[in-house]
Amino acid sequence: MSGSTGEQGGVARSEPVPNANQELPAWRSRSAWVTLVSVVIIGVAIDLISKALAFRHVAGDPVRFNREQALALPPSQINQLIPQHEPVRVIPLLLDFQLVLNPGAVFGVGPGRRIFFVIFTVAAIGFAMWIFAHWTRAASRWAHIGIGLVVAGGLGNLYDRMVYGCVRDFIHPLPRVDLPFGITWPGGATGVWPWVSNVADAFLLIGIALLIASLWRNPAPPKPEREKAAPESSRSGR
Repeated sequence: MSGSTGEQGGVARSEPVPNANQELPAWRSRSAWVTLVSVVIIGVAIDLISKALAFRHVAGDPVRFNREQALALPPSQINQLIPQHEPVRVIPLLLDFQLVLNPGAVFGVGPGRRIFFVIFTVAAIGFAMWIFAHWTRAASRWAHIGIGLVVAGGLGNLYDRMVYGCVRDFIHPLPRVDLPFGITWPGGATGVWPWVSNVADAFLLIGIALLIASLWRNPAPPKPEREKAAPESSRSGR
């Protein structure tokens, strides 16, 4: 007899069995939903509170306006609702706080197309939730955090567009750092980062980066158990 071990004449080797809960689709996992909903709630709260504090303190006096006032002005004049004020230097050369009203999207793209961006935001949030339900598993925690940040960023700016008719911005990174060699952005801006944004925009960018990294590591959704079992049952039936 040979000295090999197996199911006959020896102890069978057991292969590691993956945790069934981790392989569940995310929409069936309580922990995945808890992660997603927690990130969304905390993210929206941080964004809206930071905007409220900025518009209360950065200009010296509280800046108050309503949706009707914002929509009554053409996009190019909407910042007349904010009094002239000096930027608040939070970190020299790295970060200023300055109040800006943005009638467009991230980086001021498409000013005045509020209805389009409302529809686009709702569609983007729906697509993010589709990825959560159909492309991630219970164990894909970083993907769930990324999706939560994307949804939180979208909801934070959607709230502004619905309530104020524009988005409240106040974060200006690298405010006095210019592009080298006289290079300018389209429109003539010379700064490395000429845009003023907000916490929601930061959440969107971070969330997209986390989601791309997670999907790059796991490029295909898990196969349903029925699809996995089909080849095995067909082989056993031969």
